[in-house]
Amino acid sequence: MKTDKLIDALVADRAPRGKPLRWMLAAALLAGGLVSFAFFLATLGVRADIGPALHTWRFELKVGLVLLALGLAFSLCIALSRPVAPAHPGRRLLPLAALAVLAVAVELSVLPSVSWAGRLIGSNALVCLVAIPTLAIVPLAAVLAMLRSGAPASPTLAGAAAGLLAAAAAAALYAFHCFDDSPLFVVTWYGLAALPVITLGAVAGRRLLRW
Repeated sequence: MKTDKLIDALVADRAPRGKPLRWMLAAALLAGGLVSFAFFLATLGVRADIGPALHTWRFELKVGLVLLALGLAFSLCIALSRPVAPAHPGRRLLPLAALAVLAVAVELSVLPSVSWAGRLIGSNALVCLVAIPTLAIVPLAAVLAMLRSGAPASPTLAGAAAGLLAAAAAAALYAFHCFDDSPLFVVTWYGLAALPVITLGAVAGRRLLRW
């Protein structure tokens, strides 16, 4: 049996028949996301000026960043759920890094330097640092539970990817509450808010995803 077929057989043996892993992951993320969405509406809610904000390039770029993070983290979770880890899995996140760098560069080029600090600090940094990890808890639990059906070569890396996916899902919700649309704020504070979720995912994955 070829290596690829053996890997597929091992993964299939850990997953319920007839349900490809990517669909199971999507279902788990959706289930966890719906719980977080209900909590988001009950506690934070959508920003009052969402209508005008939808027509600004900064808001569109913010949403684009978090959705790109969500898609790439999903792909990373699938890749790391296999018994043989892909080479250099972090490279899958390079498009996100490139877009983040480009967004920051554009922001710095269109704003006077005296306003950089204000845009970076924003008005909701503390809320961001609390809201994103909080909204990520249930999606992280759901994704980790699903990944137990896989066969990750590195439970720690798979758990970290689950944390990134959950944090990206939480950021996608929080983006519609956050009034700070500057790429300087989004790249800095959304990134910092994701770190504890990624760390928690790595620690939990090491314990829960071993096979």
